[in-house]
Amino acid sequence: MIALKNLTFARVGRPLVVDASVQIHPGWKVGVVGANGCGKSSLFALLSGELHAESGDLSIPAAWQIARVAQETPALPDAALDFVLDGDTELRRVERELAEAEAKGDGEAIGHLHARYGEIGGYSAKARVAEVLHGLGFTDADFSRPVADFSGGWRVRLNLARALSCRADLLLLDEPTNHLDLDAVLWLEQWLKATPATLLLISHDRDFLDAVVGQIVAIDNQRLTLTSGGYSDYERAKAARLATQQSAYEAQQREIAHLTRFVERFKAKATKARQAQSRVKMLERMEIVAAAHVDSPFHFSFRDPVDLPDPLLVVEKAAAGYVDRRILDNVTLTLRPGCRIGLLGRNGAGKSTLVKLLAGAIAQSGGERKEAKALNIGYFAQHQLEQLRPDESPLQHMQRLEPLTPEQELRDYLGGFDFRGDMATRAVGPFSGGEKSRLALALLIRTRPNLLLLDEPTNHLDLEMREALTFALQDYEGGMVVVSHDRHLLRTCADELLLVADGAVTPFDGDLDDYAAWLAAQRSAEKAPEPDAVAEKAERLQQRAEAKASRQALLAERRKFTREIEQIDRQLAQWQADKAALDAQFADPGFYAAVDRAKSEEMHRAAGELGERIEAAELRWLELHEALEALPGAD
Repeated sequence: MIALKNLTFARVGRPLVVDASVQIHPGWKVGVVGANGCGKSSLFALLSGELHAESGDLSIPAAWQIARVAQETPALPDAALDFVLDGDTELRRVERELAEAEAKGDGEAIGHLHARYGEIGGYSAKARVAEVLHGLGFTDADFSRPVADFSGGWRVRLNLARALSCRADLLLLDEPTNHLDLDAVLWLEQWLKATPATLLLISHDRDFLDAVVGQIVAIDNQRLTLTSGGYSDYERAKAARLATQQSAYEAQQREIAHLTRFVERFKAKATKARQAQSRVKMLERMEIVAAAHVDSPFHFSFRDPVDLPDPLLVVEKAAAGYVDRRILDNVTLTLRPGCRIGLLGRNGAGKSTLVKLLAGAIAQSGGERKEAKALNIGYFAQHQLEQLRPDESPLQHMQRLEPLTPEQELRDYLGGFDFRGDMATRAVGPFSGGEKSRLALALLIRTRPNLLLLDEPTNHLDLEMREALTFALQDYEGGMVVVSHDRHLLRTCADELLLVADGAVTPFDGDLDDYAAWLAAQRSAEKAPEPDAVAEKAERLQQRAEAKASRQALLAERRKFTREIEQIDRQLAQWQADKAALDAQFADPGFYAAVDRAKSEEMHRAAGELGERIEAAELRWLELHEALEALPGAD
């Protein structure tokens, strides 16, 4: 068990967490949340022994092995598979000792070491590591490639694979999904749910947190608190707590105002002076309740595009790829204002290639490309941060973009992305990945694009910035194509899903849950041994066809229910708002004086009809959910 008792820790003399006392039990999977700079990574440094507490006690079982993803990976000549295996230090030690014992001919030592090697899973270690590497997107051919051959993002994946493969008792993961695509995120989600290790996870992906963790550790205002449930449960509990705090604050403010008025009114009167003094003492003893405050530092929206031609871009029978191989073929796509397209597909299938093709960043082979004259593409690439000038400030970047715009207007705009005060004039070079991503988005949004092409725009962004970006995209009037491993962003911003697979781009007839099932089926098919007998193969093909037909029928039935549920949700929201407005008028004492009897009766009838509609819709909503849950595989 991990136990923190009255613990305080700091960085550079600045307290991050003060007087924290929590217990984390073996096997728990805990999400760690809080604003940037609050101390999440410092908590990890404390647990791994890289940081010492200012005061209090920290207890971790001495025998526990702790794994944490390394921040840097040198350009090593080691093969990728060997590099990951090196993370299991006991495995490598036993292998070395076994080789030495065999060289000496020490039969007793060889027997003991082989027994230990079996206990720690040495004989299946390469298979386990291969499974992890496959899950994170590596191919068999990658296993023998030197670490030095991989790009920075893929080296991060190798570091993650190394941490996952070392049989740790305590696993500390800081933003593990940042450099992953959606299929790797879905695989990692399942792996973490199955691991017996105690897990502490920092993540800005709310769906990932909800799927993996059972507790939340939150750091806020130098306080560390532990709550049960996933991130959504934590958000609901926090909202309820803040609502209660705000109610208490308002009640106290009314009491303070009342006491203050009494004191000011009667302090000069001899008959009331004693009572006035009593109330002064009450005010002095009162423990002030702070006003509840929930506010994102990010406030921005897309400015309306100058023009919105329709269509914006048409690509017909296009092919794309690179010198050594073709990735996509026969792509036909029409992008219009208001389209919201999310791209799905396995790692390497060509999602980024398609975005580059649409952006004109790579040449189109064959087919036609028709651009509207007023087309203005806003392209956010995975490596967009490399385009920033490290020696220039956010303000200088903006001034390069708009040299004639007043400085204060540019500062106000940057403030919406939390570049305020000195932050607007500091050099970009030392900025964190999240700060650089925010600046890159700010520069992109400022160009007023009418077609957005976004390739993993949420990498490095925290929860609040992701939420602000989601809201901004929902109000955006232009067309949008997005690749993202953030399922919350895809669910809330994409109206249409396209699947990139086997060199083709086709509509995906389903939602993200269906895509997860499709991925699982793909992986299972890859693992299944190829049958030798022709008859057995034919039988399996028949079974697949029948299973496919069954799945399609089930999907159609499920979509019928979900569409009606979504329609009822929209109707209920409107009816409840209308009824609440009427009820508010009825509760106003001045209403009946201002409205004649006939109008009042008409409004009450309308309120009654709304109530009946709401009741009927809620009943139908429950019936639909029961029907949905009764479908096969709903649980």
